[in-house]
Amino acid sequence: MDISFSRTNNQIDQIVSRLIEEAGDIHHPAIIKEMLLSTLKIGQDIDYLADLKLINRTLREMRYTARVFGPYRNRKKVTIFGSARTEPQEEMYLKCVRFSRSLADNGYMVITGGGPGIMRAGNEGAGSENSFAVNIRLPFEQSPNPVMYRNPRLVTYKYFFNRKVAFVKEADAIVVFPGGFGTLDEAMEVFTLIQTGKTSPKPLILMDDQDGYWERFFDFVKQSLLVKGFISGEDFSLFAITRDEQEALQVIKTFYLNYHSLRFIENRLVIRLTKELSAEQIATLTDEFSELIKKGDQIHCCKAFPEEVDEPDLAELPRISMLFDHHHYGLLIAFINRINTF
Repeated sequence: MDISFSRTNNQIDQIVSRLIEEAGDIHHPAIIKEMLLSTLKIGQDIDYLADLKLINRTLREMRYTARVFGPYRNRKKVTIFGSARTEPQEEMYLKCVRFSRSLADNGYMVITGGGPGIMRAGNEGAGSENSFAVNIRLPFEQSPNPVMYRNPRLVTYKYFFNRKVAFVKEADAIVVFPGGFGTLDEAMEVFTLIQTGKTSPKPLILMDDQDGYWERFFDFVKQSLLVKGFISGEDFSLFAITRDEQEALQVIKTFYLNYHSLRFIENRLVIRLTKELSAEQIATLTDEFSELIKKGDQIHCCKAFPEEVDEPDLAELPRISMLFDHHHYGLLIAFINRINTF
C-alpha cells in the first residue's frame, strides 16, 4: 500500500499506534508515529542496501548523541576545534589547556573531537568530568585521547556529517584554533550555518597564534571575498579574532549577559532575554537596526507564545519579537551584542 503522512493509512496506522502503546514510555508519540511511517516508506522506496545501511546508522548515531547530551542540556558548552597534530609542548596546545581550564572554572563544559592535539588539550584543561568527545573513526590519527578514553560522554561516529551536527547543535559558543583541512572545514561550516540562520546565533572565536594564522585568513576574507561582493560587511559580525584566551572567555560570557535564546514562530523572530528592555532601549534598537525589521512591523515586548509550550522552563523570561528580514543574520549577531550592552 502507498503509505501517506497526509491521509489515513487504515490498518497500518492502527498497527503503528498499537506498537507505540505496547512499547510504553514513548515521548511525543505523534512524532514517533511519523518516524515509524518514514521508516516504512524508506523500506518501500529504497532497494539499495548501502543507502539503507547509511540511513539506519545515521539514526542510531543521532539517537545516541541525544541520549549522551540530554542530561546536560542546561549547562552551557563550548566546542573547540583545532589541529590533531599540535604537540603538547607547543604554545597553542598550552594556550588551549589554559583556555579550557578557565571555561570549566566558569561553569562551561567543553566539546572536542576527542582525538590528539588541540582536541586533547581542550579535554585536558576542562577535565574529563567537564568534557564531551565526539570522535570519528579514521584509518589513521584519530583514536580517543587518554583523557576521554572510556568516558561516558565519548561518542564515536562513522559519518562526519553526524559528528558535525553534534559539534554545532550542542554548542553555545565555538572556538577555533589553527589547524589543517579538517579544522578549516569545521570552521567554514560554522560560518555558513550562522550566516544562513541554520544554527542559532553564537560566538565564533578564531584563536590566533603568534604567526597570525587567522589574521592572514582575515586579510583573505577582506581582499578576496568582501571586495568581490561574495560576502557583505555585516558578515564580519559573525566572528572575532583574538590571541588572548581571557578575551575569548569574555566574548562568550558577554554574549549571554542579557540574550538568552531565540526561536522562530512562523515568520516572527522571538528573542528571550534575562531582563526586560525599556521603551527607550527598544527605540534605540529600532533606530540602529531597522534593516532587521520587515517593513510595516516593529519590535514588540511580549510574553511567551502558545507555541513555546514545549519549553516550559523558559516561559517566564521576558521577550521581544519582530518580523525578521532573513537576509541579515550577520547583523543579527550585532543586534544581540547591542542588547547585551543594556
